[in-house]
Amino acid sequence: MSKTFALVDCNNFYASCEKLFRPDLADKPVVVLSNNDGCVIARSREAKALGVKMGVPYFEVRELVGKHGVVVFSSNYALYADISSRVMSTLELLAPAVEVYSIDEAFLDLTGVQHAVSLADFGLEVRQTIRNWTGMAVCVGIAPSKTLAKLANHAAKQWQKTGGVVDLTSKERQRKLMALMPVSEVWGIGGRMTKRLNGLGIYTALQLADASPKMLRRQFSVVIERTVAELNGESCLALEDVATNKKEIVSSRAFSQRITEFAHMQQAVSEYVHRASEKLRSQKSRAKQLTVFIRTSPFSNHIQDPFYSNSATGVLVSPTDDTRDFLHLADELLKKIWKDGYRYAKAGVMLADFYDEGIEQLQLFADTGSACVNEAAPVCRTNTALMSMLDEINHSGKAKVFFAAKGLKQDWAMKRQLLSPAYTTKWKDIPKAN
Repeated sequence: MSKTFALVDCNNFYASCEKLFRPDLADKPVVVLSNNDGCVIARSREAKALGVKMGVPYFEVRELVGKHGVVVFSSNYALYADISSRVMSTLELLAPAVEVYSIDEAFLDLTGVQHAVSLADFGLEVRQTIRNWTGMAVCVGIAPSKTLAKLANHAAKQWQKTGGVVDLTSKERQRKLMALMPVSEVWGIGGRMTKRLNGLGIYTALQLADASPKMLRRQFSVVIERTVAELNGESCLALEDVATNKKEIVSSRAFSQRITEFAHMQQAVSEYVHRASEKLRSQKSRAKQLTVFIRTSPFSNHIQDPFYSNSATGVLVSPTDDTRDFLHLADELLKKIWKDGYRYAKAGVMLADFYDEGIEQLQLFADTGSACVNEAAPVCRTNTALMSMLDEINHSGKAKVFFAAKGLKQDWAMKRQLLSPAYTTKWKDIPKAN
């Protein structure tokens, strides 16, 4: 049986999340800013119509924002993650198999669904159910391959007359749409490759689909040959219904103000260790390797504000998921790379060398409960029960528990002056009806 895929993508996701609990913003332009309220990273349909560009620094559009009454928000990652979870959970109830591709989009396996209901009707049902259950608007693209489903979804967003659903299972409709789509819209074709394809006379998705796969493989790689097969309706990319674990976890942020004191940098690095350790436990992994990195701003005047960047990596004796083990190692690594006299703009940590829980290569003479760096280091034993309890409390929305190493007053923390309430994850922020 030939495969059938759907790509479900939330419309203007971050901006739509901000509007969800603000009915007064239904038809108003909304933008969301990046970390430290730096650049525009999301725009509502109305903001796009005003000409607000993606990625533009906020200060460059401040006049435009004020003139047209654009409502501006800082990034509310807790809200976006929770709304995403609700959307994906709903999709898992509607489709036989789901691959969560990103925070706002997922592939569905619809193979065989057409024997019970038309695919277009099923797509409309998905849209309506998501809207009714979560309040989010989505578009649905349906096709015999994931690459074509991506194109179908793009068409569903671009042309309102589609009703937000495009069924591209017909060969005739596939070719008609591909003739209208620039090759840059094909999944996996970036800007550099687009220029090279244009140089070969390939400007549309249809021209790419009709190109010689062998010629393209010689010019590029087997990846683009597979893309051509997908554009011709041959499914080469299977649905990954179980998300693969990350091979490394990075936690990093630019500071809202420069850090010049070692104690403040210790707090910042400890904060990032907390976040990375929590992510590690969420995918049920353990890690042995930790890297700490710090740097000043590469954009400053380096005569008045000298540039410095450095990192250090340490390896634990045994893999762990205990935050305390990583805190101890991070402090030792930071002491090695810290230099007084610099104004630091960013820091972060990276966990690597992952192991699944209960699967590890033991050291012949090592204490299996210890994750010490060396004999002089204090013994830290992974306490699964303690870490589980901390995560449960912190995810409850009722309270927060953390190690004192990250500090109480974080003046260096990411600036989010326009942050909306955590409507769905904090009891005190739950909207109250009058």
